[in-house]
Amino acid sequence: MDPSLLSIGFGNFLVSNRVIAIISPSSAPARRLREEARDDKRLIDATQGRRTRSVIITDSNHVILSAIQSETIAQRFSPNGSIRGEDLI
Repeated sequence: MDPSLLSIGFGNFLVSNRVIAIISPSSAPARRLREEARDDKRLIDATQGRRTRSVIITDSNHVILSAIQSETIAQRFSPNGSIRGEDLI
């Protein structure tokens, strides 16, 4: 199976089938998750110095920060750019 890449902005890509969740960075649990990942050396900052707009969690328990909106990244998962209802569950 050929791995498909997911653009998370500014020339940074992830293997899409490794992504577990894409969440908003503004909630308290997301902030705790970010701090724990930073302490455990599992945090990857892909914002290129810009404001964090989404937090991506992978199956390897890494936490990746992106400057791209969560909704935009989610749209990149489907081939035609639209989000289907069952994709959000």
